[in-house]
Amino acid sequence: MVKGINRQVIVVNSPDPKLFEQAIFLLREDAFSSSGTTPEQVIRQARQAADGYLRKNTLDPRVGSRLGAALWGLTGAGAASLVWLCVLFLL
Repeated sequence: MVKGINRQVIVVNSPDPKLFEQAIFLLREDAFSSSGTTPEQVIRQARQAADGYLRKNTLDPRVGSRLGAALWGLTGAGAASLVWLCVLFLL
């Protein structure tokens, strides 16, 4: 909780509102004065950070379903192989 301090913030709306609504970035006091950065550059960097976080920490559902199907396929093939091995060695 911040009391009695005025802070500049950048609010970035989420590209995927199912996960979160907004990302809020607190700007340093010297964000524009020391580095010669423009407000547009700061906003672009905040958007890139939010998008990068979203890509890094969420799994695309299409990839997950393909991964699950492949895993079930490999499990079935392994089970079938074990059955055949048991049949061959028991006969």
